Amino acid sequence: MKRALLVIVLVVTAIGANAQKFAYVDTEYILSRIPTYKAAQDQLDKIARQFQTEIEEKYQEVEQLVKDYESEKILLTEEMKKKREENIIAKEKIAKDLQMKYFGRDGMLFKKREELVKPIQDQIFNVIKELATEGGYAVIFDSAGSANMLYTNPRYDKSDEVLQKLGYN
Repeated sequence: MKRALLVIVLVVTAIGANAQKFAYVDTEYILSRIPTYKAAQDQLDKIARQFQTEIEEKYQEVEQLVKDYESEKILLTEEMKKKREENIIAKEKIAKDLQMKYFGRDGMLFKKREELVKPIQDQIFNVIKELATEGGYAVIFDSAGSANMLYTNPRYDKSDEVLQKLGYN
């Protein structure tokens, strides 16, 4: 009985899957063919190198302070040691804060990337959505990297029905 039910479910699923149209795109390929994307990526790389150089200089300054402190430690009073240690900690904090400011989740590089790259990505998404609508595709996958769904036809979204069956409104 279970086996017959399983076969019926598989057949129904196969028939339903055949009724849907699927497609895929390779966004890496698409982006590599867009000159403005390459220019934006080059600009982001240049900015990232500048930020990284500035941060490395700050950390080198901290390293030099630590070396100086270690070599002069014996000659310093407790109060002088404490001041030097506090200075080192403060300089290290400045370097870490600068790193977060530039490369953090909402850092300057992220914002610049949003400014330069997101409009290009939005254009690609809109074209994919248009292509899906015109071609009657239920889902369009991205073959670049992992299989992400770039567009799904809301008509085939059964999320609300699942929630209702689970007892959630």
